[in-house]
Amino acid sequence: MASDGRRAVACGILLAALAACASPRTEPAKPAARPTTAAPTGVPDIGDRFRRRIPDDSRQVVAVYGDGRNSPDSTVVLYTKHGSAWERTRSWPAHNGKKGWTTDHREGDKRSPVGVFTLTDAGGVLKNPGSKLPYTRSAAFAAPRWWAESHWHDFDYVIAIDYNRVKGTPPNDPTRPGGDAKGGGIWLHMDHGSGTSACVSLSGSAMRYLLRTLDPDRHPVVVMGDRDGLAS
Repeated sequence: MASDGRRAVACGILLAALAACASPRTEPAKPAARPTTAAPTGVPDIGDRFRRRIPDDSRQVVAVYGDGRNSPDSTVVLYTKHGSAWERTRSWPAHNGKKGWTTDHREGDKRSPVGVFTLTDAGGVLKNPGSKLPYTRSAAFAAPRWWAESHWHDFDYVIAIDYNRVKGTPPNDPTRPGGDAKGGGIWLHMDHGSGTSACVSLSGSAMRYLLRTLDPDRHPVVVMGDRDGLAS
């Protein structure tokens, strides 16, 4: 019996030693985190030359990317800034000046001015659709009836581009601080299906969306020009 007892004690010691030498239990490996794609910190396809001209407090950018320097076709993209990143909100097909773009716009040249301009005032023939920008409704916006009928509704809704104009006035205020030769009355307005005299034109639904979305508290601006020029 004593021998059996000694054997039992020895087995117990051996089992305890084996347990002490066992590998510690390991936690299951955690799955690797998925890589995330960060939103762009700058407005896409806008080079430093124009990016630096976007005010620091601006949180809405309407980017007008012209198809080419001499093309009347373009794409408008609304970007909204969240933190330090610009995120694409909406986009629409659009038109610009019949002869394209210029960095030295002149009255009657049929080209849209290239640059970065604030957006502060709106208006049109039709009643206010819910614009956050100050909105002036007036029959004085109506296109002349001697224009082609396809153009009669161009100015049902307009957003003034602050090129050679006085901010805080109705879009059709004729004052041109830089002189008449530099042109004026450059607007975002309703599209008639082809190039404009110098403005940027969009569909009615796009204009209503912009009027309801562009917010003076977010200091909206338009960055506009031919795509290659903007990226340079």
